Amino acid sequence: MLSPKSAETVRSTLPAVAAAISEVTPLFYEKLFAAHPELLRDLFNRAHQADGSQREALAGSIAAFATHLLDHPDERPDALLHRIAHKHASLGVREEQYPIVRKHLFAALAEVLGDAVTEEVAAAWDEVYWLMANGLTAAERRLYAAAGAADGDTWRTYRVAGRVAETEEVATFFVRPADDRPVPPSLPGQYASVQVELADGARQIRQYSLSGQPDGGLQFSVKRVPGPGGAAGATHPAGEVSGHLHDHVHEGDTLRVSAPFGEVVLDGGDRPLLFATAGIGCTPAIGMLSHLAAAGSPRRIIAAHADRTPATHAFRDDLRHLVDKLPNATAEVWYEQPGPGTAATAPDAPDAPGSADGPAPTVRQGRMDLGALEIPPGTIAYLCGPVPFMKAARAQLLAAGVGPADLHYEVFGPDLGL
Repeated sequence: MLSPKSAETVRSTLPAVAAAISEVTPLFYEKLFAAHPELLRDLFNRAHQADGSQREALAGSIAAFATHLLDHPDERPDALLHRIAHKHASLGVREEQYPIVRKHLFAALAEVLGDAVTEEVAAAWDEVYWLMANGLTAAERRLYAAAGAADGDTWRTYRVAGRVAETEEVATFFVRPADDRPVPPSLPGQYASVQVELADGARQIRQYSLSGQPDGGLQFSVKRVPGPGGAAGATHPAGEVSGHLHDHVHEGDTLRVSAPFGEVVLDGGDRPLLFATAGIGCTPAIGMLSHLAAAGSPRRIIAAHADRTPATHAFRDDLRHLVDKLPNATAEVWYEQPGPGTAATAPDAPDAPGSADGPAPTVRQGRMDLGALEIPPGTIAYLCGPVPFMKAARAQLLAAGVGPADLHYEVFGPDLGL
């Protein structure tokens, strides 16, 4: 991996680079977008640039990669690379964009650190960068080839065949290829990118988990992202793409959609499964449960979900219906504010009222506590929701004996180092 000389230089300079990265990354993006404004307009998430979260994600990935090279010199951090490669492939990132990123990143590094960036230091970190970039481009080539798009263009035009309001904040879109060609294959747990043209001409892209696998099409669900004054405590900009989809995209309209990607997919064995989700994080779990129910899976399954209220719980009835179809599955739900007809029920209490068939989920008030559940040995867990929620869920599952290698997670937005 890293040459001995470069490894020594990176090890000695990593503290300084890590300390400066919060200054380097905003300067890097400033330089990058000044030279290539089309990248901000049509590729990068403008909302994440505005709130700084994408900058944190870049810093975290570089630091994690360099640290891994030093701590494990004989192996490459494939899990990190595969996660990023799937995100890149769903956006249509191209190999020729890596030298552009390198140019502006190293210009920012030199400007912030000044004389500390000697030729030797620059050469060592250049080696780190290209080890990471080459690993990513190799993985992306394989993903594009598997999607039948060796040129990296997996985008197709889809027509909206239907739209369903799951809650006041969440809508599900059913789309079919406008050219009537077969829909690309997908695996339970994957996501697709959706590109929309906004009022200012920008073609912004967002990634949405597939919440089902309808015949001949794709299904994804979108939560409207509120701005200041929206949901309680909302301080970030309102979601450009989610707002556009909710307000302007209806049955018969067309959308540009990528092939499905994502490395967090349903395990195909027979071990017990646990889904721990919060808010709109339920969408990949619903997709996985739909697949399991269609197959009549006999596996022990625990579907645990946390939400603000029953009214904000997307796929609430679907959860109950799918669990009812699975012979060895249970649903566990936590609401911060349970509403009428959803009073907390103990695991052995009679069924609570509900609109779907089958036994009602066990409902508790407050935040999710996975320590209250009996988790079978050998359980594979999937986590999806806000990062603070997933950190708490991960800690609870580790304490319950779930192995670190059996904890899988999907992050909506930049991966801030879960």
